[in-house]
Amino acid sequence: MTELPLSNGRRADIVALCLRSRLLIVEVKSSVADFRADSKWPDYRAHCDEFYFAIGPETPADIMPDDAGLIIADAYGAHIVRPAPEHRLAPATRREMLVRFARAAADRLHQLHDPDARATDD
Repeated sequence: MTELPLSNGRRADIVALCLRSRLLIVEVKSSVADFRADSKWPDYRAHCDEFYFAIGPETPADIMPDDAGLIIADAYGAHIVRPAPEHRLAPATRREMLVRFARAAADRLHQLHDPDARATDD
């Protein structure tokens, strides 16, 4: 799921739902300047079990924090070069994120089927 709004007002670039309801967030960085200008990425950790940065092959990997996973991606694919440390979500937070993910997915599917429909906010 791309551009998923979080309860703290942030918007995650990519949120993935994995086996056993694990949630991953991937923050995409297009350049060194993009990374250095971003101070909000630590806010995403409270909403996922694993946090990753995704960068292009031209971005130096050594500037990315060691306490986050790292993905190198280009137009042809992506590769996890460093797994993310696991930070297990609290059960209430997991439930809130799963509901948020499911509602957003259902709303987006509905939009594909009926482009004139409006997504619900409740």
